[in-house]
Amino acid sequence: MAHEHHHHHIPSPEHVNRAFIAGIVLNLVFVLVEAGAGIHFDSLALLSDAGHNLSDVVSLVLSLLAFRLVRVRPTPRYTYGYKKSTVLVSLFNAVLLLVAVGVILAESIEKLRHPEPVAGSAIAWVAGIGILINAVTAFLFFRDKEHDLNIKGAYLHLLADALVSVGVLVSGIVIRYTGWYVIDPVIGIAVALVILVSTWNLLRDSLRLSLDGVPSGMDAETVRREMTGIPGVSDVHHLHIWALSTTENALTAHVVAATGTPLPDLKHRIKHRLEDLGIQHATLEFENAEECCHENCTGK
Repeated sequence: MAHEHHHHHIPSPEHVNRAFIAGIVLNLVFVLVEAGAGIHFDSLALLSDAGHNLSDVVSLVLSLLAFRLVRVRPTPRYTYGYKKSTVLVSLFNAVLLLVAVGVILAESIEKLRHPEPVAGSAIAWVAGIGILINAVTAFLFFRDKEHDLNIKGAYLHLLADALVSVGVLVSGIVIRYTGWYVIDPVIGIAVALVILVSTWNLLRDSLRLSLDGVPSGMDAETVRREMTGIPGVSDVHHLHIWALSTTENALTAHVVAATGTPLPDLKHRIKHRLEDLGIQHATLEFENAEECCHENCTGK
């Protein structure tokens, strides 16, 4: 009988695959249109938005690649398969976003100092299309975003983009009716700050997983308490929890079993409890109270 995961449904590969491919195609077409319009109307807002959207396409391609790599079977050399690539890609994604923010800020500050006339209504039209495309693509990832850091990265990226486009749309309309060209870079800066905030969390989570830290939303002490609370377990030490990929977690621990406890039964109970906590791969070493590891036998 298959174990059911109470809190962690793994996103269906077909659904996510389709979402990624649709996202990549839609965004690529839009980048070409937007860059063309930006060059034609000499609008920095459009060009920087197109650049940002291009970084999206790159990150979506990388995320798709990582999502596929997770499914590659382990080999004698890579005994975990390529699952960790999802973590590395989400880290790279966060760094890519930070670079995009830097570029937008630099360009915007330059433009604040030397405002230039731009065609407001054209900007507004292109940005309107951008909102639509990014919102549609972000929605494709909405369902699975909490289950995978990679998908969350893609989702945040697209949502940030939709916001960028809203900003550009507003600036286009304002410029059209007032001729305040300085709005163009001001919106650019505001947008960059929005992206910065969402990226920060992605960066922090990805870094933690890269360093084999305990995944966010999970607490080692709580897991230890849950394990020691199981009848027949008298102590748990050498506890390690880390992420195999952006969707799967692993644990190793030494478990001191109370004298006379049947081990197969105890092992099954512990693993079942850990699955409820979102840990799919547990490796346990059992000891009895007499032979337990010397550093833990000082009567603690």
